[in-house]
Amino acid sequence: MAPLVGRDAAVRELTALLGESRLVTLHGTGGVGKTRLAVAVAREVRDPGEAWLVRLDEGLEAGASADEAASFTAGVLGLRDDAGSGGGPAARLGEALRGRRALLVLDNCEHVAGSVARLAAALLRDVADLRVLATSREPLAISGERLWTVPPLAAGAAAALLAERAGIAPGLRNDEAIAAICDRLDGVPLALELAATRVRALGLAGLAERLDDRFRLLSSGARDAPPRQRTLRALIDWSWEPLDERERAVLRRLAVHAGGCTLDAAEAVCGADVETLAGLVDRSLVAVGEGPRYRLLETVAAYGAERLREAGEDGRVRRRHAEYYIGLAERADLRGPGQRDALWRLRAETGNLRAALDGAVRAGDAGLALRLVNAMGWAWFLWGRAGEARRAFGRALAVPGAAEPADAARARTWHTGFAMLDGDGADRDERVREALAADGDPWAHWFLGFVRGGFGDLGPIEELTARALDGFRARGDGWGEAAALAVRAGQALSAGDLAGARRDGERALRLSGTAGDRWGRLQATETLALVAEVTGDYARARELHESGLRDAEELGLWAEASGRLARLGRVAMLEGDLDRADDLHERGRRLAVRESHRRMEHFAEIGLALAARRRGRLAEAEAILRRWLGWCREIDGAPGLAFLLAELGFIAELRGDAGRALDLHTEGLAAARATGHPRAVALAQEGMAGALSLAGRRAEAARALAAASRARAAAARRCPRRSAATSTASPPASARAFLEVGRDAEIRSGG
Repeated sequence: MAPLVGRDAAVRELTALLGESRLVTLHGTGGVGKTRLAVAVAREVRDPGEAWLVRLDEGLEAGASADEAASFTAGVLGLRDDAGSGGGPAARLGEALRGRRALLVLDNCEHVAGSVARLAAALLRDVADLRVLATSREPLAISGERLWTVPPLAAGAAAALLAERAGIAPGLRNDEAIAAICDRLDGVPLALELAATRVRALGLAGLAERLDDRFRLLSSGARDAPPRQRTLRALIDWSWEPLDERERAVLRRLAVHAGGCTLDAAEAVCGADVETLAGLVDRSLVAVGEGPRYRLLETVAAYGAERLREAGEDGRVRRRHAEYYIGLAERADLRGPGQRDALWRLRAETGNLRAALDGAVRAGDAGLALRLVNAMGWAWFLWGRAGEARRAFGRALAVPGAAEPADAARARTWHTGFAMLDGDGADRDERVREALAADGDPWAHWFLGFVRGGFGDLGPIEELTARALDGFRARGDGWGEAAALAVRAGQALSAGDLAGARRDGERALRLSGTAGDRWGRLQATETLALVAEVTGDYARARELHESGLRDAEELGLWAEASGRLARLGRVAMLEGDLDRADDLHERGRRLAVRESHRRMEHFAEIGLALAARRRGRLAEAEAILRRWLGWCREIDGAPGLAFLLAELGFIAELRGDAGRALDLHTEGLAAARATGHPRAVALAQEGMAGALSLAGRRAEAARALAAASRARAAAARRCPRRSAATSTASPPASARAFLEVGRDAEIRSGG
């Protein structure tokens, strides 16, 4: 028998368990390595007395009686089952063993589980010093049984097994391909060993690419293995054949689910009931997790999908699946008190929702496809999945065929907005007009205004938000009014209207609370926190950002949580705690990377650059800023670009490079003017003043500084002051004066 890989801890645990219990059953899916594990445990047991391995699949047909099982076992033990004074084979076997210390390993019990259960119960009753270690795909279900489920191998152990069986030297391993193979074969040892036989012919990458055809591909195992272990199909056939028709129907229908399903979904889509599901769980064909949630291993799901097509049920069951998950998304309370639970449930069903869209698109059902994406649009928006949403709406809109005009119009609005959130700002005026021509709902005006915020389109945002606000108020929509006021509050802050920002933000916060919408509360508290930052109330800003972070985490909005961490990092920096600022920005960056949210990753990394400059680590700061320069030019737009160029200009000033600083601030001033934000313009002009002063052009520097002062006066607010960056160079007076000024653009900029 080949060496056991990745089971050392299991052997230790089971050895101890067998010392405490007289009957232990190793339970698990076919090919998971129950037999090898049982043999390894038997070898480790201290003082087992006599020990025997009884391979029940090698001598007993399905349905064999308890007497037949007893006779077969006696033969393996070398005992005469006709010895003794009378009774049946089980009684005579018990009599032969009585008084002897023994360990009996009953291997592969599943096809005769009932008979073996009766035999084991009798033997354990009659033989005081007997212990039984059984392996089975289903429990024996008798008193005193300790069930231990054998899991698939963990990723590292699975990779080691595949490489060892395929004879791949460590230096020649394609770790990415190995990981893909192990994942798709669920870490099941027998499946990995079958795969290893194909590595010589196909290579690891070729094998990984062909696993969609796994049953034809993995069809040549060891010649000395039992027939059911020589091919992957035979392995699953062994479990399929004993099922009754109801169990088979439920198992093949479960294959349409992606990532498992709830009991409610199994009942609605598969016609399942608790008893049938429990039977499939007992037979190790269905895994059950918390919830409960029912899941098939990928190989079992592939087998079930084949059986579904053979039964002629594929199209009907997949449509039932799509309709179930569309209904789930349409009923989700994403804007009210049930928001948290609805978001977590939809997140758990991400795989099924994607599969439902795939099914609707393949079936050419435009109506189903559009209903699904429209139902999911708000969840994708809250999660920050602009790219995924853009692709999903594009696919649904491309399906030919009849659909409700209102559904198509709403989908085009979503698609237009997600394209802009994904960084596509081309022809946005025209695209917004086209979307609104078909969808004049106040929500459409609000959404398309909201998504233009990343491009600094102040005029269009103001107009769209005003129309949305009027429409929401006209129909008494408190949620919509809160959403529009939150946008208007942010715009007021950008324009320097702190009173307006505070007024609208507080009203939005109250309305969001009334609606029970915690996302709306997130938007309002962010603006109110930024007002607190600008006015120097850092304690209040920190309190509001921390409240927003708690909301984001509880809702599972990890992109929002990343942003709040970075905002807290900005506050820490304003308070002079650069170590805490770095920690918060790094936490926000890691979270954004995990969520593949480039905008939040950008915002967090810029915070790291700001702190690096303040520490005098100019090369580090410049490297971070330059890494994002191309992204800002192509995607983020003028607001982020203006700020990035200003920061690079300040670094050039601190290095004493007047020419480079002047070039950067000149380009930054053009970008700032394109935004229409007076504070961004002031920031660029202050940078120009520093660069001109460094170049000895004092009169021009004075004019630039005066222009900056006028721009800040136009923004109707004063900047809080904070300490300058640490530098080994002493910048000229105008540059030093600028660095002493609290630049709120550092706070507000998305970049």
